[in-house]
Amino acid sequence: MTEYTDYHAPEGLRTRATLLVVPGRGETRATYTRLGRRLAADAYRVRVVDAPVLDEDDLTGSLTRFGARLAAAAEDSATGEDGVVRPLVLVGADSGAVAVAALLGRDDVPAAAQPDAVVLAGIPGGGATAVGRWEDELDVRTACPAHRGTLTEDTGIRRGALDDAVPEPLLSAAYGSHVGVPALLLAGAADPLADREALVRTAHSLPRARLSVVRGAHHDVLNDMQHRSVAAEVVTFLETLRDELEPVVTVESSAW
Repeated sequence: MTEYTDYHAPEGLRTRATLLVVPGRGETRATYTRLGRRLAADAYRVRVVDAPVLDEDDLTGSLTRFGARLAAAAEDSATGEDGVVRPLVLVGADSGAVAVAALLGRDDVPAAAQPDAVVLAGIPGGGATAVGRWEDELDVRTACPAHRGTLTEDTGIRRGALDDAVPEPLLSAAYGSHVGVPALLLAGAADPLADREALVRTAHSLPRARLSVVRGAHHDVLNDMQHRSVAAEVVTFLETLRDELEPVVTVESSAW
């Protein structure tokens, strides 16, 4: 069975980068269909992998297997003799973001999985969270009617997954990770699972990080009501990678 879902740049356009998207707790690859299509329309190759399996009794092994899966997904995205289209960007959400950050804090990341940049969205805080019924979980995740419908209609979604605490050692590794590549951290201002203070500390501790807080957004910050603006923020970040993080657009005068 295919272990990923692909979204390709429009025919005739040069692919500008390769993005590996890692879902979070309870999510499936279908959760990121809208995001994949939107980024692909801007000439990015998007590959969505399965959410990582994080065995609390074997976190080291879990990260090793996760790194191998990412390496295989990256290598298999190569086209022709040119190999993988760079930059290679890892995009993680929720536990997927935690796994990416924790993985990159290790010394044994497979070469093929070494990214040129990362996007870490909706990193949760520590401890268990009781989200209650499905409607309550939806309220935690998103206010977007389309995304709520996507989650509800997807039979592969594991309801109640947000009740599962992300293993504390993994969270600590993620928040303390020394990610050396450019990093865009995304958080919803209305995300009840976020630890904003910890995110700020992490952003300040990284050499090339940007923390963007999305007004009104909930936990599924990549897919909430503000998904167009969030996708634009991601694209802006991707474009700055091509010029040593120099902004493409600067505002010299504005009344708003």
